[in-house]
Amino acid sequence: MTENKQVSDIDARSVGALITWPRGYTLLTDVFFLGRGGSLARHFATTAGIRPGDHAIDVGCGPGRLANELARQAGPHGRVVGVDPSAPMIEYATAHAAPNCVFELGAAQALPHPDASFDVATCTFAMHHIAEADRNTALAGFFRVLRPGGRLLLADTHPATTGVRGLAIRAMAGLAAHRGGRDHGHGDSGHDGTDHHGHTHDGPGDSLAAVDVRRYRASLAEIGFTAVEFRTGPFATGILTGVKPG
Repeated sequence: MTENKQVSDIDARSVGALITWPRGYTLLTDVFFLGRGGSLARHFATTAGIRPGDHAIDVGCGPGRLANELARQAGPHGRVVGVDPSAPMIEYATAHAAPNCVFELGAAQALPHPDASFDVATCTFAMHHIAEADRNTALAGFFRVLRPGGRLLLADTHPATTGVRGLAIRAMAGLAAHRGGRDHGHGDSGHDGTDHHGHTHDGPGDSLAAVDVRRYRASLAEIGFTAVEFRTGPFATGILTGVKPG
């Protein structure tokens, strides 16, 4: 596919905290990953098991770095769809898209794609932005759109990280949540599980609990994923993978 398009059929209800500053977000992540964000994207794509000719979906794609890397590894006969609820992110990603990569405005908990559409699904640094009550719905949606034998990868910062990098993770998470909630225009509190700064109500006293992808292991197994495995990745990341039985 050589065209990039944008769809705008997001449900009217809140989709959680949005980040609407693609250039600033790209700069921030480049600084945090010491200019090696592309290397991390390659690691995620390889760990997800992307193969030439595969169709993949990257949910919460942001400015599109991982989606474009998935497209590169899938090759000219592959196809990748990046999905994000932030219109500025989709506009930016579309302007920088690989030929076999399209970007769509959409929410993780309401994917419009048919059943068994993709070989690979990824969601990185994004699950904690989804309202907590909707996260299992999003995970079930990933399972639905994957083909039998399809692979899922979830990744985020690893909450066990300490020292300077741990402090940086906390600062980035706080900035993203604050900017996301402010730009999205939440009220003081809503039924979507977010407060007026866009923070999810994951429980007091643990600012990094929401980014720990290990919390989804039981949910993935209950939904039907097999071979659910957690591992640590580069740059203090945690990676959770699973396979849809085929």
